[in-house]
Amino acid sequence: GIPEVTFPETIAPEIIKIIPMRIARKYGVVPIGRTIGSVTLAVADPTNLSALDDVAFMTGLKVVPVIAAASVIQTALQRYYEPGPATLADVLTELEAEGTDVEVLDGREAFQPLDLNELRSSADQVPVVRLVNSVLLDAVKRGASDIHLDPSEGSFRIRFRVDGFLHEVMTPPKRVEAAVVSRIKIMANLDIAERRLPQDGRIKLRQHNREVDFRVSVLPTIFGESVSLRILDREALRVELGQLGFDAPSLGEFEAAIDAPHGMILITGPTGAGKTTTLYSAIHAINRGDRNIVTVEDPVEYDLKGVTQVQVNEEIGRTFGASLRSFLRHDPDVILVGEMRDEETAQIAVRAALTGHLVLSTLHTNDAASTIARLSDMGVPPFLVSSSLRLAVAQRLVRRVCPDCREPYELDEESLVPYGHTPAGLGRCTVYRGRGCATCHLTGMKGRSALFEVLRVTPEIRGLILHSGFTAEIQDVARKQGMKTLREAGIQKVLEGATTVEEVLRVTTD
Repeated sequence: GIPEVTFPETIAPEIIKIIPMRIARKYGVVPIGRTIGSVTLAVADPTNLSALDDVAFMTGLKVVPVIAAASVIQTALQRYYEPGPATLADVLTELEAEGTDVEVLDGREAFQPLDLNELRSSADQVPVVRLVNSVLLDAVKRGASDIHLDPSEGSFRIRFRVDGFLHEVMTPPKRVEAAVVSRIKIMANLDIAERRLPQDGRIKLRQHNREVDFRVSVLPTIFGESVSLRILDREALRVELGQLGFDAPSLGEFEAAIDAPHGMILITGPTGAGKTTTLYSAIHAINRGDRNIVTVEDPVEYDLKGVTQVQVNEEIGRTFGASLRSFLRHDPDVILVGEMRDEETAQIAVRAALTGHLVLSTLHTNDAASTIARLSDMGVPPFLVSSSLRLAVAQRLVRRVCPDCREPYELDEESLVPYGHTPAGLGRCTVYRGRGCATCHLTGMKGRSALFEVLRVTPEIRGLILHSGFTAEIQDVARKQGMKTLREAGIQKVLEGATTVEEVLRVTTD
């Protein structure tokens, strides 16, 4: 059993500082002792495993629980923790007060040798551990996609990319830079002694039943090591197709295409347009256990249950093309190719789609119709494109108006006509914008939604492809058959109150 404890008359400040005030008050816990690698924690309810897990995660220490009466713990909280929330700013204040034992060289001397023992010791100090953990947790809480730790001469800043835009969240003292970077490198199993070459690693964290991966990239710069962490949140992947942003007709076409036994579906758009999320949502929708699904990716960002995933490794010859050739001997029903980068990959993927396999992949083009020209540029003959391609989907991400501070305003309907809107004869229409509030960090926007341009390869379009029709011709025919362009899809979302005209114009072209 867990022992009951009598509180010491006083608890040293360095012990109290192990647990942030916010966590102590949230779970009703008080640290009363510490040994190397562990903290003794007084708790009223030792069965509250989430509290113990959180403390272990935030501190990086093993938690040894002991039981104390709830009234005693409440008194200790009032005595040792002053009221008020603990935030990143609290941790930063603590860092500035305590300092670290490692002197960091500024400017262009950043890569002169440091004492590695001191560096490792500094990286394991509680304030540094707490700062790094707080940054990671706060980024996930805010829905950030990336974390950037950027050194410069005399300063060090931390930024989050939220909804596609970078926001500065804090500027820790320059002297803690090496300790913070080293802590991240330790967590990612990287070499803290190597500070002249780029390094890549991965951090996997679990909080309660939620797993979050961080893909870590460390890049040496003239002022120190710059660190970028891509947040790979499995929760963000569990998006139903209907929640991505498709309108009803486009969703129906997409669902019909992924349920087909064979053919090729291509998702196009620039980096950061949400193509991976769309592909994974499609795989999730058809992963019912009755189809053999294989993927080749560079890198594999998320583990998909029930799916065979292969990561590209060009150093040993495991390219997209080589993996695809192997897949065809593996009795697949569905093949996902992370990206069509070269002629070899495109040729094999097209032939796979023609021989009874459903193939999903991505390309970099501006719109759906340009997909056909891009495949031709990659050496795929028009007759193969027309026979294999079932659907081309262009997509972009737009920020959504914050639901907590959105306000209506009227817009002249005619002003939307140049963007593809057909007036309903109302003269004025009501749309929405965000004022800016604490929820959206004063941006007026919160979260993102996708715009889709879905081109279905009909017999008429197939004929145009066979006769090497121009992209503009294919686009015109597709629009006559009901396809909405990205901008038209965006204006529809403006009229629905989901986003703003400015946001749609930012991510789409004429």
